[in-house]
Amino acid sequence: MIRRARTPETRPAETREAALVQDEFFDEGALVAVLTTQPLDRLLDYKAPEGGCRPGAFVEVPLGPRKVLGVVWGPGKGDFDYAKVRSVIRVLDAAPMREEMKSFLEKSAAYTLTPLSAMLRLATRAPGLGDPPSMRKIYRRGAGDPDRVTKARTAVIETLAEYGDLAFTLKELAEMSGVTPSVVKGLVKQGVVREEDSPRDLPFGRLDPELPGKALTPDQAAASDHLACAVQSGDYGTTLLRGVTGSGKTEVYLEAVAAALRQGRQALVLLPEIALTAEFLTRVEARFGARPAEWHSGATMTERRRIWRMVGQGQAQLVIGARSALFLPFQNLGLVVVDEEHDTSYKQEDGVLYNARDMAVLRASICGAHVVLASATPSLESWVNAQAGKYERLELTSRFGPAVMPQMGTIDMRVEGLPSDRWVSPRLKAEVDARLERGEQAMLFINRRGYAPITLCRACGHQIGCDDCDARMVEHRFLKRLICHQCGESKPMPTVCPSCEAEDKLAAIGPGVERLGEEAAALWPEARIATLSSDMYGSARALKAEIAGIAEGAADIVIGTQLVAKGHNFPKLTLVGVIDADLGLSGSDLRAAERTFQLMRQVAGRAGRAEAPGTALLQTYQPEHPVIRAILAGEEEAFWQAEADERRAAGMPPYGRLAGIILSGPDVAAVFDAGNRLARNDRALRAVGAQVFGPAPAPVARVRGRHRVRLLVKADKAAPLQRALAEWVGQIRLTGDLRLAVDIDPQSFY
Repeated sequence: MIRRARTPETRPAETREAALVQDEFFDEGALVAVLTTQPLDRLLDYKAPEGGCRPGAFVEVPLGPRKVLGVVWGPGKGDFDYAKVRSVIRVLDAAPMREEMKSFLEKSAAYTLTPLSAMLRLATRAPGLGDPPSMRKIYRRGAGDPDRVTKARTAVIETLAEYGDLAFTLKELAEMSGVTPSVVKGLVKQGVVREEDSPRDLPFGRLDPELPGKALTPDQAAASDHLACAVQSGDYGTTLLRGVTGSGKTEVYLEAVAAALRQGRQALVLLPEIALTAEFLTRVEARFGARPAEWHSGATMTERRRIWRMVGQGQAQLVIGARSALFLPFQNLGLVVVDEEHDTSYKQEDGVLYNARDMAVLRASICGAHVVLASATPSLESWVNAQAGKYERLELTSRFGPAVMPQMGTIDMRVEGLPSDRWVSPRLKAEVDARLERGEQAMLFINRRGYAPITLCRACGHQIGCDDCDARMVEHRFLKRLICHQCGESKPMPTVCPSCEAEDKLAAIGPGVERLGEEAAALWPEARIATLSSDMYGSARALKAEIAGIAEGAADIVIGTQLVAKGHNFPKLTLVGVIDADLGLSGSDLRAAERTFQLMRQVAGRAGRAEAPGTALLQTYQPEHPVIRAILAGEEEAFWQAEADERRAAGMPPYGRLAGIILSGPDVAAVFDAGNRLARNDRALRAVGAQVFGPAPAPVARVRGRHRVRLLVKADKAAPLQRALAEWVGQIRLTGDLRLAVDIDPQSFY
């Protein structure tokens, strides 16, 4: 039996339907439809358990011999023999999923053509959701040193030191230290590690929006007042907050966070890179008097469970997170900030393929929250939406305080006379020398990880590639290994050519960030050099600590990849040298010009963020290239308009729509056969005016031993593409190990 509580007539009409669903209750034995996290294409009928359950309840249900997690999605269909229907095992001790969250998952699944069960997995990425409240043993750093120093004991102490005051379970601490639990227990006996009883899930400290923030400039104050009013309205809206690097965008949107907190609503701030969170969390704590929840892959499993549950109970007012934080069970979300909204890391490229920027707008539209898209170099999609009036636009045109925008210049590498094994030009060296003499910092930027992108045999010309991918392996000299950046496989550095077996003929070709660091050490032997790359640190917290040290002046020269371009504030940094500004200009990538422009402007913006003026120099063999000229001129509006005009003329995003189809399998003939069948039977796409291009081998045609073939679908902006795509790909029956993925609005085409 399904019961509904009486809906008061005084309840606003527009909320009655939602309230009706919330008040619905399934008595014991009533048929309920459950969505599980298992890869099934349908809801499953179960009987409501003893005591009944509500829609949205998180439940444990039997599926074959297993017990699996699910959510009560609504009443069951009843198209199965009732006597054979199994019962829900139990209702989990977690806040039920709200209707707005169910709607978000359904619409996200429909837009991305993703199974709903896969979307539910994104929304339940925390361990032990059904565990009852209880006490647990946690472990922290104690006092003193062990009576005997061993490698294992040192590993435990270093892990605790690296994570500060965070607590661990015994299993977590042992695993992260690479030791057995007995090592930790031995340190407990000596007092070096403290063992404490603690509630499993503690609420987060209350944030106080009434604490004073930083003094704002007039344009910052105007922007923050505008955002605060938008949040206070309680209506959905999206604002593009565009400000030059160092203009104080963070302080502006933190006032919007304060407005949400004053209303008793929750806020979410998305950051593109985990390494950005350390400085940002410090700023948030200074503004609101407590640390917010921090959700990303670097958080421990215990912390992830706590955040998930506290967000669902409304006990976490503010979450700072990576893209997956969008799928947390917010109870009263009032604001979503997407910082550095142009960043490509917001697009998930494996598993569920989605763009967090677009999903943030979708989620906010469902729950009546405001969205702030913040960037110094916005994506063309956001720029066009602002131009069309879909988004509001706020501008911050000057840097905060005495800081001014850096001077931009090029170094024409055609006239520098540089040896073939060197990459720092004489002019750039002289500029770095001048900064070192003045006690300032310089940055050398190259957007390439590792030591060298190619290892070549000078005897036969063989380039060492990955055994499982059609990709060259990248030398990582610090690790003494070759690593495939497609699948992650690695092998020791060979001493003989694997093709011709010639000895001592292997040569590293081209520069990576590690090789640039080696050259810098030779050019400036007395300088303190810090090399920043995401794969050079054992943990996110170690990377954060390194970045914090640089900001405090612990390095004279910073060498880094695009990691350093994202929001860091290095007060002593006055020179940025881009080693290869041409790197992103070649190839047929639709967004090559846009991304090069964004990256160069962002990395240049690291210079001169305090009193001393900054300079950014771009080493290039194409100083006359239109993108390089646009970067130097700083005429951003003209650049975006030119890009928009080109895209409009070609019918490409954001004026048209694209979808990528990726077929993969171990048998290349079978993969191509499936691709050809799709291409021939495109009636469903032609019916909506869409075109199919391909099949063709993907640029990286083999990854992890699987051959990859791509098709590209192009359609008008208004075409009902998802419906046509679903019908089109539905005609292919995937047999054996053949897989098909649909990438709506693809950002890359590898």
